[in-house]
Amino acid sequence: MSASPSPKHSPAPIASAAEAGQLTTRFIEVMDALVVVVQQETDLVRAGHLAKGAALEATKSDLARRYIADVARLRICQGQLARFVPADKLKALRERHDTFRALLQMNLTVLATAHAVSEGIVRGVSGELARKSTPSTYGASGRANVPSRSAATPIAISRVL
Repeated sequence: MSASPSPKHSPAPIASAAEAGQLTTRFIEVMDALVVVVQQETDLVRAGHLAKGAALEATKSDLARRYIADVARLRICQGQLARFVPADKLKALRERHDTFRALLQMNLTVLATAHAVSEGIVRGVSGELARKSTPSTYGASGRANVPSRSAATPIAISRVL
């Protein structure tokens, strides 16, 4: 039995300059809206307002889905775009997209940093609880025993405030 790839819905080719203009305009609008949401999220997470930043997730997901769909169509229809859209407008679109990618990279860095900090705090609290919950004893060498990682009691975190 051979595994055949499932056929994907291929976007319709661009047939006119008007259609190319609509596609690029929609892509710019989605990208601009995504820039606003990503910048808001970055600013909120940097300021420590994680719950407010998380509230933007639904909007960000919807815009990201639309952005990915438009990028896929633009990639597939590059040849038609080159015929219908002036080269300077395509160049400006690419530059704008590069600027967006830089903003997205900064956002991902901020999110990764917030994740690492929060994970460090949780690990620190867990380690301290494990240290306090194990008896203080001395080993054969006369030094205090350090609790093993398996002795750590799991902690539960409530996300509801």
